[in-house]
Order: sequence, then C-alpha cells, then structure tokens
Amino acid sequence: MKYALLFYSSSTAEEYAAAATAPAHAREPEGEWVKYARALKEAGVYIAGAQLTHSDTATSVRVRGEDRLITDGPFMETKEHLLGFFMIEVPDLDAALDWATRVPLMDGGTTEVRAAVSGMPWQQVLG
Repeated sequence: MKYALLFYSSSTAEEYAAAATAPAHAREPEGEWVKYARALKEAGVYIAGAQLTHSDTATSVRVRGEDRLITDGPFMETKEHLLGFFMIEVPDLDAALDWATRVPLMDGGTTEVRAAVSGMPWQQVLG
C-alpha cells in the first residue's frame, strides 16, 4: 500500500527560513534527514518526496461557480504548518507507522500518516 508521511511543525516563518538558509556546514550534509532519506531509498519503499516552503508563502484558490477567489496564505488557520512529505510503499499501516516513528522531526513536530487511494480513473491517465 502507498502511504504519505506528512511532516508538520509549529515553527514560525522566520524560524523555518533561518533553518533553510543556514550555511552548508550548519545543515550537515550527512544530517538526520539525509540518513532517513537514504534509509527509505535503500529499503526500496521510497516513491516521492518534497520539502515545501513555509505555509506563509502559500496562495489559496477557491472556485465557487464561475467565481475564482485567490488569497494569500493557507486555507486554514492552524498552529502547525505542512513542511513536506514522503510517499512510500509498504505492506501495511504498521510498516508505515514504523517509518513514521523514525522521522527526524525537530522538537515538537508531527508526522501524519495517511493511506493513498489507488485505482482511480485519473490515475490511469498518469500511468
């Protein structure tokens, strides 16, 4: 089964930017995230992943009939912000939860584990 591991943090935009733009030596080329990504790849469970910019940089689009409303910021007010994800393929939820417990989140972060839907007609178009 495919599962998304969604990474959330309560960091502010400033804290997130400071970490993302830290000098290369401070970001540890072989840091915990690199080790985790390598473990996913070597285990053969990695499908995709991405780090997202902070939710303060988001733009939301809402369509109501013929009207399109574009607003700055995320759709909902929340204390936690989606920072990124890995999509993995593992035998079951227990295996996905095991990988989630290994995520090297900063203090206070959360990993949401959510099963992916498959077999939809639009997915067949993408191959």
